[in-house]
Amino acid sequence: MNLSLERKLAIHELLGKAAYAYDQRDLDLLESCFDIDAVMSMRIAGGSLIGPFEGRDAIMQLMRNSMAEQTDVRRHVVSNIFFESSGEQPVVISNLTLLSTQGGVASLLATGIYRDTVVEEGGSWRLRFRHLDLDSTY
Repeated sequence: MNLSLERKLAIHELLGKAAYAYDQRDLDLLESCFDIDAVMSMRIAGGSLIGPFEGRDAIMQLMRNSMAEQTDVRRHVVSNIFFESSGEQPVVISNLTLLSTQGGVASLLATGIYRDTVVEEGGSWRLRFRHLDLDSTY
């Protein structure tokens, strides 16, 4: 299946919406970005695999736990988005630049690469598999 420009734009929007939802701590919006059977994992600075977190509920618990530990304001900037494959479940690669503001001071917290597999459900795109490789610890 070739992805139309409209579908590609909708997937770009999904990635942006997921980043915005986390940064705004909008758990309902964030949850809507993940498929019910979603799986998420990450690796920090080439270390051991963290996860996988299987199912939307497990992923959302990870998000809640992460938010509870954070006292700063975070901004997940997703960029350099391209499609590695555009079949039934497209694979999308993008860069993450994670910024933090605390006490009025902004700083670069981390950079990394997302590898996402997305699915379309009822006219909406959702994350099915998400893996994040962070370049460094923070």
